[in-house]
Amino acid sequence: MIDVSFRDGDTGQDWKSQAPNVTVLLMFADRTRWNLQANQFSQALERRRKSGDRILDLTASNPTTVGMKYDESAILTALSKRESLLYEPDPKGLRSARKAVVRYYAERGGETELDPDSTILTASTSEAYSYLFRLLCNPGDEVLVGTPSYPLFEYLAEIQDVRLISYELVYDHGWQIDFHSLRQKLTSRTRAIMLVHPNNPTGSYVSDDERTELNAIASEHELALVVDEVFLDFPLDRARRTSFAINTHALTFTLSGLSKICALPQMKLAWLIASGPEELKREALARVELIADTYLSPSAPVQHAAADFLAMRNAVQDQLIKRLEANLAELDRQLSEQRICERLDVEGGWYAVLRVPVTRTDEQLAVELLEQQSVVVHPGLFFDFDSDGYLVLSLITPEAIFAEGVRRVLKSVH
Repeated sequence: MIDVSFRDGDTGQDWKSQAPNVTVLLMFADRTRWNLQANQFSQALERRRKSGDRILDLTASNPTTVGMKYDESAILTALSKRESLLYEPDPKGLRSARKAVVRYYAERGGETELDPDSTILTASTSEAYSYLFRLLCNPGDEVLVGTPSYPLFEYLAEIQDVRLISYELVYDHGWQIDFHSLRQKLTSRTRAIMLVHPNNPTGSYVSDDERTELNAIASEHELALVVDEVFLDFPLDRARRTSFAINTHALTFTLSGLSKICALPQMKLAWLIASGPEELKREALARVELIADTYLSPSAPVQHAAADFLAMRNAVQDQLIKRLEANLAELDRQLSEQRICERLDVEGGWYAVLRVPVTRTDEQLAVELLEQQSVVVHPGLFFDFDSDGYLVLSLITPEAIFAEGVRRVLKSVH
């Protein structure tokens, strides 16, 4: 098994892939039998960091470190409400915070039918995934996930003793779900289909036709849809995309949170919204509520501040969208001056995929760019691209760094 690494967007930590260990310590669970040795890319990155040389990081994913302007006074005031001194445990989360989440969807337009009682607050979408894996799966059951995709999903599933099975996203003048691949992966142990809307890193939204097909498959095989919408508010064409939170044709769990919507990953508040056939939804919520009651993890100050944070979202979202548009335009400008590399179509989110000639593995190319050009990029391998020849770039990188980094990447590849 190949040793790979990626950087988590919230922690900045470099994670390594699962691989068989030579020595197994019997006191530890098999589910944590990961190879914790740094791979070639991680080792090269660590060397460059220790050298003190300036690095152009084109993998930036933490919005609090890329020059966004926040209303600091309003944020701190929202966290200092007197109500936070009172402990009011509620397994679903404070109703005032859940009503703020519902109001956010109503303000987007088109999602006015939501109910605070169908919403459960969590500390993160990762925690929401863990709730849903426990709700839907027995040990060894399977959940389908499209690839390319975010590498953290594999760890979240393994920790919960769930098997992730990949179906393909294919590229042909844009990204589409390969439904032939998806149907082939269905087994008697399949419990859910995971979607990211828009996908990370491809930036592709689930189309209306795909949504119809997914509902049909879920209904036919008694599966749930688990939909991650953390990047929903960042369409590059500025057109509103409909949330899955109002999907009623199949049991659906829609996940999002403050991390991307408000560019506040440190505030640790997310949610899952259940929708679908009424009987299934009611039973699912009753069971998830008990799971949530076991943890009671969201903090009171953040829940009381949720309405204020969501009300501030437009200011920081506008900054991010302008950054995304500017960097994408700069990438296209530089690409237009050469014929070797091309950008794949992107509809939304914070990333762009660059297709490059296959003269070495993606990881070797990323190490070369780091060592020779002082530029950090994500090799496509980290996102389970099915072949070499792909680099993933962050579009929220500060504009000057992005422009110079892209120039060096294209120069090196050329």
